[in-house]
Amino acid sequence: MLAGWSRSSLEFISNGLRCAAWLYLPEAIARPPVVLMAHGFGAERTFGLEPFAERFAQAGLAAFVFDYRCFGDSEGQPRNLVSPRRHLQDWEAALSYVKGLTEIDASRIALWGTSFSGGHVIVIAARHPELSAVVAQVPFADGLALLRSFPLGTMPRLVVAALRDVIRSAMRGPPFMIPIVGPPDSLAMMSMPGCWEGYQSLIPKQTSWRNACPARAVFTTLLYRPTSHATRVRCPALFVMAERDQVIPSWSVTKELKRLSNAQLLALNCTHFDLYQGRGFERAVTVEQDFLVRHLRC
Repeated sequence: MLAGWSRSSLEFISNGLRCAAWLYLPEAIARPPVVLMAHGFGAERTFGLEPFAERFAQAGLAAFVFDYRCFGDSEGQPRNLVSPRRHLQDWEAALSYVKGLTEIDASRIALWGTSFSGGHVIVIAARHPELSAVVAQVPFADGLALLRSFPLGTMPRLVVAALRDVIRSAMRGPPFMIPIVGPPDSLAMMSMPGCWEGYQSLIPKQTSWRNACPARAVFTTLLYRPTSHATRVRCPALFVMAERDQVIPSWSVTKELKRLSNAQLLALNCTHFDLYQGRGFERAVTVEQDFLVRHLRC
């Protein structure tokens, strides 16, 4: 099925702050199932999520794509605050909001996450057995596994920066910011080879996004372990793994996959950022679309 679609801008409230979202609706389909979507580490919904949502809408699926608090068009300070706890609160708020939309069928809801949000969707799916399906693309599985990915000598400097930010926060001072992404061996949350070029390829030309986040994200990221929730996921799950992923260790993905009772794996010979465009995108989105259509009973 190839359907036309429309997109509208919506907003919902998470912990008292407004979160911005898009709702993609396929045309001529009454109350379609819906896919909730959000981006990865430090990113906004404009960073390559639109093509995925459009393809899902063409297949007869609604898509609800949102920005976390402190990101994009959503409210919140400090800007670009990466916090798994806050992100999960926003996922819960988005899910609750979508269930109240009259335009969609609230009995058929799936989650789609990529990179950092690929971890979030596993946690949310574990909490909500009523969900129909979950797609985790190049998913963040275990913060401790990332220690092997960071360049030698970078981690001590990141820890010092994180401590400075935590102290400033405790004293109600301005956050100590570090780059979200940088060239190899630079002081950045993502400085593995290929990250700078890959991340930059996702950023639209017209953006107010700043390449910086509060350094406390070092601690919250390393302590975040979505894999510990995986055994409680009951809905069908699709994992999309990049075999040459320079950010997420592939072994952590396959280890998490084994914890789920109803999961399948799509392993692609590509890097972490190849899945957002070109051949990598086409291969990933085609399988994801088929998986979602099948389990949402379109």
